[in-house]
Amino acid sequence: MGTVLDSHFLALTAIVTVIYQFIFFVITALFKIDQVTDFAGSTNFVIIALLTLILKSTWHFRQIVLTLLVVVWGLRLGIFLLMRILQWGEDRRFDEMRGNLVKLIVFWTLQAVWVWIVSLPLTVVNAASDGGGSLKPADVIGWTMWVFGFLIEAAADQQKLSFKNSPENRGKWCDVGVWKYSRHPNYFGEILLWWGIFVAASPVLEGAEYLVVFGPLFLTLLLLFVSGIPLLEASSDKKHGNLGPYRFYKKTTSPLVPLPREVYGNLPGWCKAVFLLELPFYSRNLPEEAAVYKRRL
Repeated sequence: MGTVLDSHFLALTAIVTVIYQFIFFVITALFKIDQVTDFAGSTNFVIIALLTLILKSTWHFRQIVLTLLVVVWGLRLGIFLLMRILQWGEDRRFDEMRGNLVKLIVFWTLQAVWVWIVSLPLTVVNAASDGGGSLKPADVIGWTMWVFGFLIEAAADQQKLSFKNSPENRGKWCDVGVWKYSRHPNYFGEILLWWGIFVAASPVLEGAEYLVVFGPLFLTLLLLFVSGIPLLEASSDKKHGNLGPYRFYKKTTSPLVPLPREVYGNLPGWCKAVFLLELPFYSRNLPEEAAVYKRRL
């Protein structure tokens, strides 16, 4: 069907994303509910993927595969998060937002920005006239990264949900399955699969199109420094920071990249910080050892 607004579908996908997120913003603002927030974000990726593929209609194998990968990821995550929040009833992240219109606007704006930017590699691939030509090794490498990332994220989500649903685990931190090897394996999987999408998209890119690297880069920075790991680390430290077993778990378990505890626990602190992203502010809410010792006396 050719070009719509611009040759790379950037304006079109931005408009569609803003409208889609605005619809769900209105729903949450009017009815004071947060059950649809994550679903709205995940399914927006699906809409962009299918819309750009169909509008261009070149149907190159690379375009079809990458679109399918994003659709599978978006539907899996969207349905999982929707079923989870319906089971739990509400999302505590939004306790301070439900009655605050300004905070709601900021959240939904950031979610729209997140969807649009992270989707950029696929958007540009689907806008290419010939899909980037013949397949390259980068395609296979990217697809492989996506598979491993997808499996890790899906396994982590399901394992943590099962752990939380067990009454005997109430009040405990999840350290089963892939959570034995990473404190945030779901985030590692999501980051890996989106970098895989970028790698598989790279044969199509030329010149300024390489700026779509901001898609996976934005996601990585968001999870590492803003709304992902920092918030969850702070919450866990406040709940369990006075417990010796939790402190041992945190000391011996990688924050992101899955590693055996025997390996990670014996690494020097500088190595953990530089190469494995054990950033100091991940423990800023963790009580000092001396304070914990005094409480036990």
